[in-house]
Amino acid sequence: MASLIIDIGNTALKASWCDGMTLGKTFRYQGEKMLDFILSLTARSKPEIMVLSSVRHFTESNIKRLEKECDRLVIADKSLFSRYDIPEYITPDRAASIIASRYLFKGKGCMIFDFGTTLSIDFLDSEGKYEGGNISPGCRTRFRSLNRYTKSLPLVDAPESESETGKDTVSSIESGVISGIIFELEGYVSRHPEKITVFTGGDAIYFAKRMKNSIFVVSNLVLMGLALIAVEYDKKD
Repeated sequence: MASLIIDIGNTALKASWCDGMTLGKTFRYQGEKMLDFILSLTARSKPEIMVLSSVRHFTESNIKRLEKECDRLVIADKSLFSRYDIPEYITPDRAASIIASRYLFKGKGCMIFDFGTTLSIDFLDSEGKYEGGNISPGCRTRFRSLNRYTKSLPLVDAPESESETGKDTVSSIESGVISGIIFELEGYVSRHPEKITVFTGGDAIYFAKRMKNSIFVVSNLVLMGLALIAVEYDKKD
């Protein structure tokens, strides 16, 4: 029986059925009725194992409801990730990415860049030990901040292409934000040339295309980490 893995981030829910490490179709939901969406997935088929990672608070009643929808519910929280030698302050999505990167790039040091509401960077040494990480505003968060905290700048989104310098207000914002992130990324890569660079998250492909260095893009890195957790729990039977 397939497992159901669920990652609830700051802006959206991503879920997938998986058989071992093989992911099936990925479902995405952006709205407030997260529980109802999950129940719509389990209504079609009852998973043996459900792994839930969420940066949002799930009430005890919602947890009990989900326990009825599967044979075993695994909550990806700090108590779980402590078994993987991951600090308790790391959010579940970042922890899952670390677990997946250890599996995919065993024996290699890694820098994991997750492009979402925030831009998070996590560092692993060649033995998979967590070395620390950084967080800065994500791409669209930077655009929104310029609009929100100024009186005259418009809300702009990431352009398909941008120039090195802007020729008007909109192109200046586009160039400033995108170039700033690229400089940030290139700075990390040049400082840690011995590490493999891994991009994941919504804007991973967008920025990978703009990098001169060799980049591994793993769009479903978090889900892969959750699938690994499901595999380990399945082995415990």
